[in-house]
Amino acid sequence: MKKSFFTFVTFLLVVACSTVPITGRKQLTLIPKSQILPLSFDNYQQVLNESQLSDNQEQTAMIKNVGAKIQQAVEKYMAENNMSDLIDGYKWEFNLIKNDTLVNAWCMPGGKVAFYTGIMPICQDEAGVAVVMGHEVAHAVARHGGERMSQGLVQQLGGVALSVALQDKPEETQQLFNTAYAVGTTYGAMLPYSRLHESEADKLGLIFMAMAGYDPHEAPEFWERMKANSGGGAPPEWMSTHPSHETRIENLNDYIPKAMKYYNKSSEGNKKTRSIKVRKSN
Repeated sequence: MKKSFFTFVTFLLVVACSTVPITGRKQLTLIPKSQILPLSFDNYQQVLNESQLSDNQEQTAMIKNVGAKIQQAVEKYMAENNMSDLIDGYKWEFNLIKNDTLVNAWCMPGGKVAFYTGIMPICQDEAGVAVVMGHEVAHAVARHGGERMSQGLVQQLGGVALSVALQDKPEETQQLFNTAYAVGTTYGAMLPYSRLHESEADKLGLIFMAMAGYDPHEAPEFWERMKANSGGGAPPEWMSTHPSHETRIENLNDYIPKAMKYYNKSSEGNKKTRSIKVRKSN
């Protein structure tokens, strides 16, 4: 029995692997977009139905404005690297939920983003929002949740197809989705992904925010504020699914030079665009 299960898992690893953008890591992906996106859209709408959207017009506009820029950056990066198929079917949406106790934000598959008002004082401005937005969108683009849900299908439901799992074991499947995407989580400031996933999202997010025109140096500054906000209450790194604040800040600073290439290119493009608009107006 153990041998046959090992053979089955090995087979899955061979035939159901995809590659994470930028990092190139191979990951297990059993769930096609045609199945995960409708499930994601339904769950996102359910969260909105059960929540109260913020009535702060300035902050709401900031979330939507930064979201639109990050969306454009992602679509541009994917197009330039022949990966547009990874975001086919995305229906981007950016909302700010009124909850001052939740220092949190997340992105479901298909570009469904939610921020909670509790994280806005730490973001402070558009650049801070871009740090969080880029990171959360990166989780979705890298299909980290789908990877975890695939692992859950193998471990808990024997690797059955999602459509079969939804029909035969809907409650267990919904629980897998909730766990994979941490719907409604109150854990820390971000979703409780593994340290590997968090590091990948930091790298991708830094690229996306840079392409959107936000200085990557804002990322470690945001995490410095997160560190101060935690009041020293974060668990030791070896006990946590997240990198420690110190490790994350160090890794971000190491990766900034690469991200700056995208930022400088974005800045040059914006200057040219502004120059063309000025010439036309004259």
